[in-house]
Amino acid sequence: MTMTSDASAPAATPSDDDLRPLLRRLTLEQKVRLLTGADFWALHAEPAIGLRRIVLSDGPSGIRGESWDDRRTALNLPSATALGATWDPELARRYGGVLAAEARRAGADVVLGPTINLHRSPLGGRHFEAYSEDPLLTSRLAAATVRGVQDGGVGATPKHYVANDFETERFTADVVVSDRALRELYLAAFEETVVQERPWLVMAAYNSVNGATMTENPLLAEPLAGEWGFDGVVVSDWWAACTTEPAALTRLDLVMPGPGGPWGEQLVEAVRAGRVPEDAVDQKVLRILRLAARVGALDGFAPAVAAPSGLAADPEAALEAGRALAREVAAAGTVLVRNADELPWAADALRSVAVIGHNAFLARTQGGGSALVEPERTVSPLDGLRAALPHAEVTWSLGAVAQPGLAPLPLADLTDPVSGEPGIRAVFRDADGGVVHDENRRTADLARLGSDRLGATTTIEVSTRYVPREPGEVRLGVAGAGHAVLTVDGRTLVETTLVHTGQEFGGGLVAPPSASAPMTLTAGVPVDVVVRLALPERERPDSAVTLTLGLDLGQGDADAEIAAAAGAARAADVAVVVVGTSAEVESEGFDRTTLALPGRQDDLVRAVAAANPRTVVVVNAGAPVLLPWRDDVAAVLLTWFGGQEYGHALADVLLGVVEPGGRLPTTWPVAEADVPVLDTTPVDGAVRYDEGIHVGYRAWLRAGRVPAYPFGHGLGYTTWRLDGLRAPADVEPGAGFEVRVEATNTGTRAGKHVVQVYLSGPDGGDTPPGLGRDVAERPVRRLAGFAVVHAEPGATVTAVVHVPARSLARWDGGWRTDPGVLTVHAGPHVADLPLSADVVIGEPEGVVAPR
Repeated sequence: MTMTSDASAPAATPSDDDLRPLLRRLTLEQKVRLLTGADFWALHAEPAIGLRRIVLSDGPSGIRGESWDDRRTALNLPSATALGATWDPELARRYGGVLAAEARRAGADVVLGPTINLHRSPLGGRHFEAYSEDPLLTSRLAAATVRGVQDGGVGATPKHYVANDFETERFTADVVVSDRALRELYLAAFEETVVQERPWLVMAAYNSVNGATMTENPLLAEPLAGEWGFDGVVVSDWWAACTTEPAALTRLDLVMPGPGGPWGEQLVEAVRAGRVPEDAVDQKVLRILRLAARVGALDGFAPAVAAPSGLAADPEAALEAGRALAREVAAAGTVLVRNADELPWAADALRSVAVIGHNAFLARTQGGGSALVEPERTVSPLDGLRAALPHAEVTWSLGAVAQPGLAPLPLADLTDPVSGEPGIRAVFRDADGGVVHDENRRTADLARLGSDRLGATTTIEVSTRYVPREPGEVRLGVAGAGHAVLTVDGRTLVETTLVHTGQEFGGGLVAPPSASAPMTLTAGVPVDVVVRLALPERERPDSAVTLTLGLDLGQGDADAEIAAAAGAARAADVAVVVVGTSAEVESEGFDRTTLALPGRQDDLVRAVAAANPRTVVVVNAGAPVLLPWRDDVAAVLLTWFGGQEYGHALADVLLGVVEPGGRLPTTWPVAEADVPVLDTTPVDGAVRYDEGIHVGYRAWLRAGRVPAYPFGHGLGYTTWRLDGLRAPADVEPGAGFEVRVEATNTGTRAGKHVVQVYLSGPDGGDTPPGLGRDVAERPVRRLAGFAVVHAEPGATVTAVVHVPARSLARWDGGWRTDPGVLTVHAGPHVADLPLSADVVIGEPEGVVAPR
């Protein structure tokens, strides 16, 4: 074991006995203090025992650190659905390693992620942050991500335990779900990660399960801590813990945020009154101290991972490696679902490209909510194609509005008039006009100006020199709340009072009101822009202020915009239409109300496709949307939220530098009416998971419905043939087995294939007669394993897929494997499984040869 330089020091992962001497030095008040956060992001230090602060940070797709300040930039990685679409655990491990390096750069000890809830309904508003509708695919990728994070010496926090698969009434809703569905689906998504990778924390969800809120739920003890052997810290989701005795008597260890909450003086009093045993507090403190030792926050204990070396020791090199990984994951997770011999394009054959769509100019690189980070840059599809095609004419047309509100002015076009740095000058003034703060900011979108910046501020002034890159008439505007005055070159362009009546989330306003006015810009000619916002009274002292300076793209004539886009497509060699969702559609905090694309984007695609038969549609959405025109265009790429290097990765895929390597991690429907499990709205405070074990593709197969694109589907730029499935003739109950498949690249270029293995039986409709017993219902098919293979043209590789024993079992008060004939299926996706073989579970008689 790794030790400190003191030969007598305990091991890096200490036992309770190693830590008890420290515990005995603490008073009850000191111990209780350690069980609630010191502030929004950190745990208390305790100098008396050599314990420093431990910093936690949001981070499923980037590490923000301890503030929302735009000047603290962070790497913006592709969303979890993009990583899920890679089906590549090794890539997930590297993704986790980048998160660890970013956490070190941000001074964080713990990453609050990965999110491994399931895509139960496509309406879930936060699905971009979770991997898949399938528990096995989710668990494999989550386990690999946790391994990558913790190999970097940073704690990972799988969340949200458990069944937090929706956002509507998430703080109070009760999930009513069978024990079997819990075990085989929702807990299964966590089990492999916890048992194999030993995460240092797990986050308890807001919702209740079967009548008990998750911060007080018996599921924290069993199976998490008992059966699975979890020895880490259970942390509440922020503000999820609301009681003293019930919560303190469960396996919950840490209440966040602090310093308030239900476990301060109330818990001390409960212990002294005998309502909570002091040993229960001691056990929680021991787990906090174990976490501290693991992350290197406890004197005398070596961290679980030694001091970083290589890239981890060089922040700039690590950041560059992170950018490269972001680009790689975005391409590897891009799913080509249609290609009428259109892609890839040869760059030297393109003279003109019409790039069309709101999201082509202002791409969504990450989802909304607590996962948001401030990237150093974002590369839009327009930027990526212009960089990749310097000798072609690449034009942009709006076509249709996808994201209401203002598009913030780009950082690259802004100069602070005081310092000359990129960005804006922000001056915060009190009621007497005195300066509270005067600072440079690196964005025109000041979305979360909290109390730490505001102080006695009553007015905010923002000034910048804006050098437009494109000429023409635009609408320049301001968004926020309060009395706003916008001037350009000293002339008042807008003066109005903006009143916000919507939601707040994460300290910022959701869909703040805006006002804009037209003006004409000349490319390369600077204009001096100033905004003064007199703030309204804030209802809560922790409420933040939002101020955005930007362009209002949604005020033009909709029909004229579509006609102009179609005209641009008609005049170009090829057209790329980027459609997608907005922060008002996909975000933490609320579920979606429809799967349709917002605005008139469907009309736009139809018009462009009619104007140019070489139209490629790029879908910039974190989860499924409806694509009613999908068969009328030359190609369709599903690109999720592609991270800060999104535009470069998209250009790589379109031009064949790399192939689109993704396979669908969740089913995409033709119409909402076809979706077997759709509703996310609680009824009388409860969400009933009455579909049981039939979620995602399992529900589609059970209902006999055909989606637009099935689970696991994805095309590449080459073709494959699968042969020679080999599986054992019989398997003992409780054992797993291997499946081998020969995969031959029959195309003309190197490529990637994901060989998928599914099981059916040994019961239900696939059960042969004569078993002589009734057996429980099974899914029609269930994913049992997969393997990613790569091959050169003409080469054959062997895909080796391990089918774990758990895939053969069902939950019936315990894990049970039924004897009988099990059919193993292999192929490229759940609806295309050309290879199969029968395996006898239990008795070896009646073996059926592979077919």
